[in-house]
Amino acid sequence: MERFFELLAKINGSVNDLIWVKVGIALLFGAGIVMTFATGFFQITHIGHWFKSTIGSIFKKDSDATKKDGKKTVSQFQALCTALGATIGTGNVAGVSAAIVLGGPGAVFWMWIAAFFGMMTKFSEITLGIYFRRKNKDGEWSGGAMYFLRDGFGSYKGCKTLGRVLAWLFAAFTAVAAFGIGNMGQVNKITINLKEAVFRNADLGSIGSVPVLNIVIGAVLMVLGGLIILGGIQRIASFAEKVVPFMAIFYFLGALILFFINIDKAGDVFASIFRFAFNNEALAGGAAGAVISKIVAQGCKRGMFSNEAGLGSSVMVHSSADVREPVKQGMWGIFEVFVDTFVVCTATAFVVLSSGLIDLERGVALEGVSDATLVSRAFGQSFGIFGEIFVAVAIFLFAFTTVVGWSQYGAKAVEYLMGTRAVKVYQIVFVVAIIFGAVMESSLAWDISDTFNGFMMIPNLIGVISLTPLVIKLVKNYIDRNLRGKKDVVPMLSYDPALQREMEKELAEKK
Repeated sequence: MERFFELLAKINGSVNDLIWVKVGIALLFGAGIVMTFATGFFQITHIGHWFKSTIGSIFKKDSDATKKDGKKTVSQFQALCTALGATIGTGNVAGVSAAIVLGGPGAVFWMWIAAFFGMMTKFSEITLGIYFRRKNKDGEWSGGAMYFLRDGFGSYKGCKTLGRVLAWLFAAFTAVAAFGIGNMGQVNKITINLKEAVFRNADLGSIGSVPVLNIVIGAVLMVLGGLIILGGIQRIASFAEKVVPFMAIFYFLGALILFFINIDKAGDVFASIFRFAFNNEALAGGAAGAVISKIVAQGCKRGMFSNEAGLGSSVMVHSSADVREPVKQGMWGIFEVFVDTFVVCTATAFVVLSSGLIDLERGVALEGVSDATLVSRAFGQSFGIFGEIFVAVAIFLFAFTTVVGWSQYGAKAVEYLMGTRAVKVYQIVFVVAIIFGAVMESSLAWDISDTFNGFMMIPNLIGVISLTPLVIKLVKNYIDRNLRGKKDVVPMLSYDPALQREMEKELAEKK
C-alpha cells in the first residue's frame, strides 16, 4: 500500500507540474492579458467607476448592492462576501509565505502582476456567469462556467458536444476539488495552528494513532459547519456578510501595526521585491538556485490560489446575486481580486519580509525557517504569544469561511451534474468530511486537490477566452448605456430571450 501511495504521489506530481507550470501559467497570463486588452484596460480606465459601483455603493442609502428581492436570492454585497470568504483562505497567509520561501521576494511582484491581469479574468468569468445563468426548480439562480461552456462556447458551429463535455468535466472537477482546497486542507491548517498557538500543552491522549484533540477540534468544526452549510445559500451568505468584512479588516489592521513597527525596513522590503523579480543571481542556498521561471511560477500559482481568478469557482456564488446587469456584478469580481491580493496578500508579504526571517540581501529564508510557521513567527517576534494566537485566529476565520464558501461551489456543481435533489446529500457528505481534515496527516489529498483545481481552470479559461467577443459586446453595451448616456441602446442582460424580456422590464421599473 505504501508503494501504491508513493506511485500515486509521483504521478500526481508530474500531472500537477504539467498543468500548473507548463500549461497553467501560460493560460492564466494569456486569459488575463486578452481580457485586459479586450476591455480597454477596464480595471484602470474605469477604476473610479468600479470602485464607486462596488464598495462605494454599500454606503449609499437604499443601495441596490445590499438589497435582494425574495428569499431565493442574495444581495450583491452578500455574494461578494461569500466569494471573498471562499477566496481569502490559508493561501493568503501560508500561501504567500510559501511563495516567498520557494521563489524569493520577487515572487510577490509576480503575484501582483498575476492579480492585475486576473482582475479582468475574474470580471469576465462573473459577467459571463450572470449572462448565462438560469433559475433551477427551487427558484434559485444557478450559474457558473458549466453553463457558459455549454450554452456559450457550445453555441459555436461544431462545438455543441465539446461544450457539453467541457461543462460536465468542469462541474465534476469542482465537486471533487471542493473536498480538498475547500474543506479538508483548510480544516487541517486550522487544527495545526490551534494546537500550536492555543492548545500547545493540551494532551487528551489518542485513539490508535489519532490524537483525541484533533477529533474534538474536527467535531466542533463539523457541527459549526453543518449549522451554516445545511442552511443553503441564504444562510451561507448571511454568515459571510457578517464575518468576512470583520476578518479582513482584523487581519489587515494587525499587519498594519507591524508595518508601522517595522517602517524603517519598508524601503528594503520593496526594493527586494523588485530586485529579485528579475534578478536571480543572488538566489542561492535556501532557494536552491531558483531561476526566473520558478519565481514567476511561484508568484502566479500562489496568487491564483489566493484570488482564484481563472479558476471559475466564485462565479457560482456571484451568479446567485440579485442583479440584472452582468457587468455590474463583474465589477465586484475586480474588487474581489483587489482586496484579496493587493490588500491582504501584500500585508502578509510585508509582515514576512520585514520580520528579519528572510535575508533581503540574498533573498532566502534563514536556516530553520519553515513557510508553515513563518507568519506566526513574524507576529510572535513583536507580540509574543499573543501574536501567534492572533495568526491562529486569523487562519481559523480565513479557513473556516473558505470551507463554507466552497460548500456552495461544490453544491452548484453537483446540481448541474445530478439535479437539485442530490445537493442536500452532497452537503451532508461535505460536512462529515470536515472531521477527516482534522485527523488526516498525509499531504497527498491536498496535492491531488491542487491538481483538480488545475483541471477546473483549463475548461473555464477555454470558455472565457473563446467568449471574448461576447464580453466585449457586454462591456460596450454597459458603457454606452450607463456612462455615455445612450438611451436608445437595448441592454444585454441574458442569453435567454424570456429572461432578457423579464429583466428588461424589471430594469425599466427600477429607473
